[in-house]
Amino acid sequence: MRPVHEVLASPAAGAVDIHDLTVPLSADTPTPVLPEPLANLADFSLTEVSAYNGPGPYWKHHNIHTGEHIGTHLDAPIHWISGRDGKDVSQLDPARLVGPAVVLDFSAGSAVDPDFLIDTGHLLAWEEEHGPFPANSWLLFRTGWDRFGHDKQAFLNLDDSGSHTPGFTADCARWIAGQPGVSGVGVETVGIDAGNAAALNPPFPMHHFLLGADKYGMTSLKNLDKLPTHGVMVVVAPLPIVGGTGAPARVPAMVQK
Repeated sequence: MRPVHEVLASPAAGAVDIHDLTVPLSADTPTPVLPEPLANLADFSLTEVSAYNGPGPYWKHHNIHTGEHIGTHLDAPIHWISGRDGKDVSQLDPARLVGPAVVLDFSAGSAVDPDFLIDTGHLLAWEEEHGPFPANSWLLFRTGWDRFGHDKQAFLNLDDSGSHTPGFTADCARWIAGQPGVSGVGVETVGIDAGNAAALNPPFPMHHFLLGADKYGMTSLKNLDKLPTHGVMVVVAPLPIVGGTGAPARVPAMVQK
């Protein structure tokens, strides 16, 4: 068979494992909380329209109400001021939404320090050990933060000084944005920046540099601990909302057995 046919046949033949990296989306899904006077997105909710009754005797359906950046979702370039002239989520190149992924494990450092920041040196050391990032790749950063996904308070880790979740230094964000072979970055936390990234220079550097360089961000991933370092293919499937700055996404990952 030709290679594309081999890929398509692999799941049915049991040759690959498929892991769902997506968190269930409900009213209980942890969502970002911005301090006043900044405005927050609406949490996810369902409103029943019919349920096999008078308004719809043979069917059940709902209206959904949600912000774009809720649960497992993708950030498009126009989400940030540095990418304001870039693409909305409906305009993203499909070829960059499917590709090889590598899993970088920083769960040990994040377990010791919830404000742990990944720096450029960490990534250079990783490449020295594992080799360069593949072309059209997604970098998936494991911090172990998905273990708090059922508990909004623990997941956001808020106190009077802000949110305390792991992320990236400004220098690291700039370095990733400059890697031509990287399509995007995925994290287990509520956003692609650290919880206290407003204090960095520039504020929220992953958003600033990554989206400004026409790269994409995925958040609130789970099951990264089930993936190997190499040999992963991800499919990032956001809703193609015209004018959308982001969208909830389903993210399956395929690993050859």
